Amino acid sequence: MSIKMKFSVLITLIVLTFFICHHFLNEYSMIRDMREQARNSMKDTSMHIANSFTSYENQTGTGFKPVEGDRTGPDHIFNIVKSLNPNIKEITVFEQDSLSVSFGAYSYMDSKTDHSIIAEVKNTGFVLRKMKINGKTYFRSFYFTESMGNYIISVVYDGEGIQDRISKERNDTLIYTGIIMVLVLIISYWLVGVMIRPLKDILWKVNEVSSARFQQPIRIKRKDEFGLLALKVNAMSQNLSIYMNKLRKAFEENRRMKEHLESFINHTSDAIHLNDLDGRVIQVNRAFELLFGYEEEEAIGLIYPILPESHRAELLHTLNQLLSGKVLPAQETMRVTKSGELIPVSVTISPIRDSDGTIRAFASISRDMRSRNKMEELLRRSEKLTTVGQLAAGVAHEIRNPLTTLRGFLQLQQESKKLALSHVALMLSELDRINLIVGEFLILAKPQATRFVTKDVRNVLQDVFALMNSEALLHNIEFRVSFTEDQCLISCEENQLKQVFINLLKNAIEAMPGGGEIHILIAHKREHISITITDEGTGIPDEIIPKIGDPFFTGKETGTGLGIMVSQRIINSHRGTMDIKSQVNVGTTIHVMLPALKEEAENGILEP
Repeated sequence: MSIKMKFSVLITLIVLTFFICHHFLNEYSMIRDMREQARNSMKDTSMHIANSFTSYENQTGTGFKPVEGDRTGPDHIFNIVKSLNPNIKEITVFEQDSLSVSFGAYSYMDSKTDHSIIAEVKNTGFVLRKMKINGKTYFRSFYFTESMGNYIISVVYDGEGIQDRISKERNDTLIYTGIIMVLVLIISYWLVGVMIRPLKDILWKVNEVSSARFQQPIRIKRKDEFGLLALKVNAMSQNLSIYMNKLRKAFEENRRMKEHLESFINHTSDAIHLNDLDGRVIQVNRAFELLFGYEEEEAIGLIYPILPESHRAELLHTLNQLLSGKVLPAQETMRVTKSGELIPVSVTISPIRDSDGTIRAFASISRDMRSRNKMEELLRRSEKLTTVGQLAAGVAHEIRNPLTTLRGFLQLQQESKKLALSHVALMLSELDRINLIVGEFLILAKPQATRFVTKDVRNVLQDVFALMNSEALLHNIEFRVSFTEDQCLISCEENQLKQVFINLLKNAIEAMPGGGEIHILIAHKREHISITITDEGTGIPDEIIPKIGDPFFTGKETGTGLGIMVSQRIINSHRGTMDIKSQVNVGTTIHVMLPALKEEAENGILEP
């Protein structure tokens, strides 16, 4: 049923309820009035009969006894009254003592109650009661007055007339009510249709909006509440259209991003798995299944299935650092497959946060390092062979020159059969050069027994300055030192580190034949100690800098090229770095970075 019909029926029911209440009130009032009218009529009739009896007694002088043939007697009076009022069915005159009928008839009998009313009539003078005889309704009145002496007048009134009139009035009312209800239903249906006509437009617009059609607005022709509602619906439709377009774009972007991420996760060669805060696996990719041997269904729900027991403390420490907000780089560790095989992997663990920034899970990306480790081992071996070849070629080249000189002088002396002391000095010089080359080569090639201890790099450099100060003074060179006041503790092999600084300072002195200043700066930078040595020498051309450190490559006439190579090896064994920057005719700066020891770990010794 439409809302229009519902409103119409509701209005009709309200009007019908009003008519029913009105009908009941009218019927009740009509019944009461008709009964009151019957009562008054019966009382008036009884009084008229009583007066007639009194007049008849005064005229005849015979009392209330009937006289035969008298047309003015009680029976004649009764007939006249009944002819004037057809509803009066019977008039009876009773004697009070014996209740015998003196005049009239007594055919409407109700003996059970008639006797009990006599006493009441004497007190009130008039009593009216309702009675049922053969299913019909009648009213009987009893009237008494002192002028009647020992008699009581009773009148029977037909109640069916009242019921007929009531029924007729009720039927007429029902007919009128039905006609009015039909008219009310039609009129209300039309009026409701007129009133809610804008609601149809609004309903149409809502239906359009529910179907995601926002183009056509409602035509507003009214300025009442419906017009205001239509205006708001148009505004809502327009806003929904804007938001829907934005949502479509966002949904499409999210869909593409989801597909991109799923494609990346499922097709990447790195094993990816997600753990909740309790360590349970909640998602894995295909590479995880291939690397560790777990199917997705059996992996989900397991707690750290690929973590060896020996590395559990390491993982917990990493997770605690991530929970504290630190960002950790990839670390190489070991993981175990389903079959129990330990494999080296590079693991990157990242936290996954919700919209509030709370960490809800961890994403682990594991990369199989077996192939890379094998490749690195092959590269190291190849580099060793290459280095050995370079060293062999360099040694052969460097030693051949003095050997050629020695051979020439020996041949010359053999031919002359004389020993020239000047030739002997040159030959000894060449032998010293061979010895120098072999010595530095042994330092580079032969493994040295090292013992790392904790030292302050400032003290190490002070010892080096004491050794090199005299040579610096001979070349008119001054050391300009700037040391930090913070502790600069490092783990080192002191003699090797001194050899590095001696080589660097010696190179700086030789680069300044005209003298000058060498600036040494030591600074503590977070987790490293920075040592910077800057000279004011001739500088190094840019094309030569990449070759520095190669075996037997040198820019000096008497150099072997092994000093920087040895220094770089020592720095690397100390897990440090050495960087060279230079500008021709300006100077050279060598920057050395060594790992610092924290104060709480002063006794920690770096493994060689």
